[in-house]
Amino acid sequence: MSGLPEGQQVPAWFGVRCFFKVATNSYEERITIWRADSHDDAIALAEADAHEYAETLDGVSYLDLAQSYLIGDTPEQGSEVFSLIRDSELDEDEYLDTFFNTGTERQM
Repeated sequence: MSGLPEGQQVPAWFGVRCFFKVATNSYEERITIWRADSHDDAIALAEADAHEYAETLDGVSYLDLAQSYLIGDTPEQGSEVFSLIRDSELDEDEYLDTFFNTGTERQM
């Protein structure tokens, strides 16, 4: 069983988010896309890449956490490549300030 929706042709596109420690007090979330037969296969490909990525950079370590998202169709302009839903009792501003807008992000 591939874990893909019924009728989905394999392999499919997956977005995989991996987490890294990049400095004493810094972390990176990196999303890559992979063509694979299943979530497990996409994660395996992404984790192999994550280890290689971390090895090429001084002081960077892969934190052994990967999350997969089925893109399904061939990615194109504006395609959603990753999505995660988190339940929270926080209101909108508190949620964003707690998880994404802490003031410590280095956004490019």
